[in-house]
Amino acid sequence: MRRAAAGLALAALAGCATPPASSPPAAKLATPADLYGPLFEAVQMRRLFADGKTFVDAVPRRAPAAILADYRARATWSDDALRAFVRANFDLPAEPAPVADQPARPRRPILAHIRALWDELARPPVVAVEGESALAFAGRHVVPGGRFREIYYWDSYFTMLGLAEDGRHDLIEGMIDGFVGLVEAHGRVPNGARTYYLSRSQPPFLYLMMGLSRATDRDILARRLDALIAEHRFCMQGGRVVRMPDGALLNRWWDDRDTPRDESFREDVETARASGRPAARVYRHLRAGAESGWDFSSRWLANGRDLASIDTTELVPVDLNALLYGMERDIADRCAALARDCEAAFDARADRRRAAVERWLWDEAGGRYGDWHLPTRRQRDGLSAATAYPLFTRLASPARAARVAATIDARLIAPGGLRTTLVRTGQQWDSPNGWAPLQWIAADGLLAYGHDAPARRIAVAWVGTVQRGYAASGKLVEKYDVEDSREGGGGEYPLQDGFGWTNGVTRAMMARWGIGN
Repeated sequence: MRRAAAGLALAALAGCATPPASSPPAAKLATPADLYGPLFEAVQMRRLFADGKTFVDAVPRRAPAAILADYRARATWSDDALRAFVRANFDLPAEPAPVADQPARPRRPILAHIRALWDELARPPVVAVEGESALAFAGRHVVPGGRFREIYYWDSYFTMLGLAEDGRHDLIEGMIDGFVGLVEAHGRVPNGARTYYLSRSQPPFLYLMMGLSRATDRDILARRLDALIAEHRFCMQGGRVVRMPDGALLNRWWDDRDTPRDESFREDVETARASGRPAARVYRHLRAGAESGWDFSSRWLANGRDLASIDTTELVPVDLNALLYGMERDIADRCAALARDCEAAFDARADRRRAAVERWLWDEAGGRYGDWHLPTRRQRDGLSAATAYPLFTRLASPARAARVAATIDARLIAPGGLRTTLVRTGQQWDSPNGWAPLQWIAADGLLAYGHDAPARRIAVAWVGTVQRGYAASGKLVEKYDVEDSREGGGGEYPLQDGFGWTNGVTRAMMARWGIGN
């Protein structure tokens, strides 16, 4: 890996062969809340459907303006009348039954089950239709499952790990091409392929997805590099960038809107009311927490317990900055491979980011990486699985990686896999839940630095938990309780079956570590 002089100015990027700024701005694409206004608010606040995602995924049967005009023409609506009006004017998606209420699937070996699920979860390219929230997506792709009917950003990398093991490069290339198309259309990969996700992204894994590709055509590679540079530009603008006490630039989770999330409208309104703080500020924190992928976690809670205390945008998170370091290194490599003049500038950016992460996001006493709290100018207390990210992206020095490995080994590995945090709040990204992506990130990062034993412990424990769950129910679910090796819980919605990233990580771990069958 080449290294450029760390002193190159940020302005050096001006000379890179970059594509023009993407358009149109995401904020100009209407969400269901924008389109249906008072109708939307009534449906969501009255909780006419058990899942707040049901109405926002509905497809209108006629022009949205005409539907809204008919709604406004009537002064009052009972719940039953409003529900009937919605059903008459929209095609509603099926609401999946809770996992506990679903019949067990026929038993077959878990690897055969995962292979069969790829086509079950695969979807054709999506064509956008006026008035509905689905975004156009160019490639055939895999969705997570359950209520998650569309493709999601960071989920997809972990799904692709399993697709690669099973030789499904058709789906890998389709998903990468679709994500590149989203960047070209909107300037970023949104949280998911819905209009109501466009104001935020998710952990930036697109460069790692491209690393799984077999594409060699220079035109394809050039288009993908342009997409990565455009995504990086999005990350480095507006409220997403923060300046540390020494002037270094790092990033935080952010959302361009400060309104309730369309898909969790009532929940967000209730959280803001309970907070005693300006509602717009709370909404921004909730949206930023959703961008992080950890929605929600004690990492983002000022008092470490209650969602009403959420303060996501006041933190400089280690996982995001480690991923951006990896992206910058990858862009530099791609610039070199394509003989672009942007290699040195991105190498310099990566060098600066690495130095800033090591200075501000390292906790020497705790032997961990963590999140910097901007108002207090100190690290937030609390160990989490995010400490593994600098190992996963190869940012950490060997000495600090050894300290992190010891911390993970002593405190984060549970009987059923890697703990997310050490606290119980009822939020789904806290104890006792473990999540497939964090298992892979930690195990892969540990292995990269030669800490084979804890990496294998995580893999064996996780695969064992998934296999036990599968033997009991015939299902692969979104998250697991790693303390008791059973299905997980907590959060804003019921446990989901499917499930893309669980399938992908489990399949990849079984292959890499030679475990299970």
